[in-house]
Amino acid sequence: MSIKKELQFSTDVIIYPLLFLLIIVGVFWLESRFNLNFNYLGIYPREIKGLQGILFGPLIHGDVKHLFNNSVPLVVLSTALFYFYRSIRWKVLIFGLLLTGLLTWIIGRPSLHIGASGVIYMLTAFLMFKGIFSKQYQLTALSFMVIFLYGSFIWYIFPTDPKISWEGHLSGFLIGILFAIIFKKNPISNKKYLWEKDDFKPEDDLFLQHFDDDGNFIESIPDTTLEEDKIEKTIISRKPNTVTIKYTFKSNPDSPKKDL
Repeated sequence: MSIKKELQFSTDVIIYPLLFLLIIVGVFWLESRFNLNFNYLGIYPREIKGLQGILFGPLIHGDVKHLFNNSVPLVVLSTALFYFYRSIRWKVLIFGLLLTGLLTWIIGRPSLHIGASGVIYMLTAFLMFKGIFSKQYQLTALSFMVIFLYGSFIWYIFPTDPKISWEGHLSGFLIGILFAIIFKKNPISNKKYLWEKDDFKPEDDLFLQHFDDDGNFIESIPDTTLEEDKIEKTIISRKPNTVTIKYTFKSNPDSPKKDL
């Protein structure tokens, strides 16, 4: 399968991330429009009731700033996931969301944890480490791009601000690394060059023919096939050398005749 087919853009690559954003914005609009508060649906660690937040917590945001800070990374990272990791995108997204929420429920402080930042950290870590582990240049380039854009996120996996759920960030980051290790198969096959194939013959390679046995470069190589053809044609067209000897006998009238 060619890289073009493996990395093929389709409408679902952008539609699903925008749909996720629309749901989050819609929930926030409902809260603002009807003066509702859905914070109670967040993750509350180590309480059975708090498990509902694993599903609903990522949809709830405290204010406009919180919503905006999560919206852009969520769309960018989920679009990258859907485009480059088409075969495993739903597994990473769904199981990543569930496991990130579950780990937050286990290690989190006794407080309500809301927001999609845990999922964002999961996607960030997965795209970063999976690209590096793959040793495939498109995925590695994506990894460095994610590091460039969102590498500073790593500071927020530590307890720097009591208002920030660093436990959710840390949970997402760890799950992302775990997924990068578990999903070993690369979505893009590594291209094999001609000299890497099993049936490669160095003597038939035009480039390698420009080097002699000592590794010295030869700018122009003689066309041995043409020279052999010329020699063969010369030999065939050349006639064999023959020597013709002609004898002529003449009688001498002055010489005495002899009776036999």
